[in-house]
Amino acid sequence: MYQPAFNKIHHIAIIAADYEKSRQFYVDILGFSIIRENHRPEKGDIKLDLKMNEEKEIELFIKSDAPERLTYPEAKGYRHLAIKTTNIEEDRNYLISQGVKVEEIRQDEITDRKMLFFYDPDDLPIELHE
Repeated sequence: MYQPAFNKIHHIAIIAADYEKSRQFYVDILGFSIIRENHRPEKGDIKLDLKMNEEKEIELFIKSDAPERLTYPEAKGYRHLAIKTTNIEEDRNYLISQGVKVEEIRQDEITDRKMLFFYDPDDLPIELHE
């Protein structure tokens, strides 16, 4: 019997509202490189494909009229993006120096690893997990 091999995530899709702020955040601050940029007037958006690493991409859909998130953070759907890191203290200091909204470092109650949340220009939560 066939069993699919779903064992890796290819990309994560994020909807943003402001091209300049989102591009500056994801490219200049987080360091993801642009693979492709497509202006799609028929869809009313700009799509940036960003390279996170050799295996993962982020599809950033920039749509100025996108509705706000309904509740925070517990609406149905994906809750947040989590990024693995090896030096959460230095990462936190860097993000703060870039003017990014960052929470305090805390211990994950299940894994006992250090973690924190920071927020993109649309106030979407991103987790750093050590």
